This record gives sequence, C-alpha cells and structure tokens, in this order.
Amino acid sequence: MDERKTREGRTAMRFCLLILGAIGLSALGVYGCSKAPGRPVPGEMPAIPGEISDFSTLYQQNCAGCHGQEGKGGAAIALANPVYLAIADDSIVRHSTASGVPGTSMPAFAQTAGGMLTDKQIDVIVSGIRKRWSKPDSFRGAEPPPYSSSGSGDISRGSGVYTTYCSSCHGVAGRGGQKASSIVEGSFLALVSDQGLRTIVIAGRPELGAPDWRGDIPGKPMSAHDVSDVVAWLASQRSKFPGQPFPTTAKAMGEIR
Repeated sequence: MDERKTREGRTAMRFCLLILGAIGLSALGVYGCSKAPGRPVPGEMPAIPGEISDFSTLYQQNCAGCHGQEGKGGAAIALANPVYLAIADDSIVRHSTASGVPGTSMPAFAQTAGGMLTDKQIDVIVSGIRKRWSKPDSFRGAEPPPYSSSGSGDISRGSGVYTTYCSSCHGVAGRGGQKASSIVEGSFLALVSDQGLRTIVIAGRPELGAPDWRGDIPGKPMSAHDVSDVVAWLASQRSKFPGQPFPTTAKAMGEIR
C-alpha cells in the first residue's frame, strides 16, 4: 500500500512539474514576442483614424491641401481670415465641413455624408478653427455685410457696383487687368457658388492681395446691397455649359476621309 501511494505521489509531482513548465514556457514566449526586434511599442502603434482628436492632425490631413498651411489659403479661401470667421458662424462652418458644398470642389467629410470623419472630429475641426484664428475685436466697430442674403441682387445695378469697386483690379467687364485676373472666366464661375462669390466679396482673399469689403475704396466700404448686387451681376456671367460652344461643323472639326 505504501509503495502504491509513493508511486501516485511521484506521478502527481511529475504532472505538477509539467504544468508549471508549460506555464513558464508560455510566459517566456509572450515576453520574448513582446521584445522581438521590429515589434512596435505601445507609443508607436498607429492611431485608429476614427479616434484621432488632435486639431492640428485633423486639419493637416483633411483641410490643409486646399485651405493652406495654418489656414492661410490655397486653392480655397483662407480659414485664418478674421472677416470670414466673423460672418460665418459655427453652424455654417460645421455644415460646410460635414456636408460639403454642392456644385463646388468642397467635399463632404462627415461619415454620415460619405466622408471619413466622425461627428466628434468635425466638432474638433470647427472649434479649433474658431479658437485659433477668430479675432472678433479686430474690426474696430465696422460691421461686415451678412454672410447670406434673403433676396437676390439687382444685376443692372451690380454692373455699376462692379465698375466702382472692382474694375480697377479686375479690368473692364471683369475680364482681367494689370492687378488681378478675370473673374468672369467660365471655369472659375463653374467652380464657385453664388455664396462663394459673396463670401469672397465680403472677406476678400488676403493671401492673394484681394481686399475685403472695406478695402476697395478707402473710406467707402461696400454696403450689404452693393455686395448682393455685384454677386448677382457676377453670377449672370456664368455659362450654363462651361467650355461651350464646341465646334460642330465638319470643317471646324476636321473632315474624316
């Protein structure tokens, strides 16, 4: 009986040693893998796109390509323009960022509209733009015209407003001058909405040397009606089919023989 108990004890001991050995090898394997050459440490793990919450990163990845480094402008308007931020409140900036601007090159960035950003990330961008670049005390009592207009402007009066405020730079009939390019060119008008035109007239393009609503004639800022009327005139120059007319005759196209 004693011999049998001794054998059972030895068997149990060997079993325990096997279990402990297996646990030790597993721990060694985990430790070894965590220290394997080339394995990223926690701080080096790539961020999950939907969890990025840093404004600078989000702006650089999604906005800087068009609106420029530090919001200074590029293919699209400068977002670091205090006049723009004075007329466009957070709801306007957020809607443009989330849903895009139909008919223009501004895409939708919100996931709900087919983009890549979460609602929280859209909020980070909007609040970051406002916090970094808004300067509400820089107007010294001047009141810019409103962002949008409830009515359409007067095209015929807008022609005179253009001559008064814009022709010295953009030339006769908007076809370009010594200081600035054409603003009635078909491709340009096809890529900018009426609201975009209004925004540019009010806020200017300081990165391109274009003044805001106060700077065309020193001491004589444009009124809200002036802005609406000149935008109506500019919009009336927009071609229904940009790039037309195409040659339609056999002679113009080259006869096929």
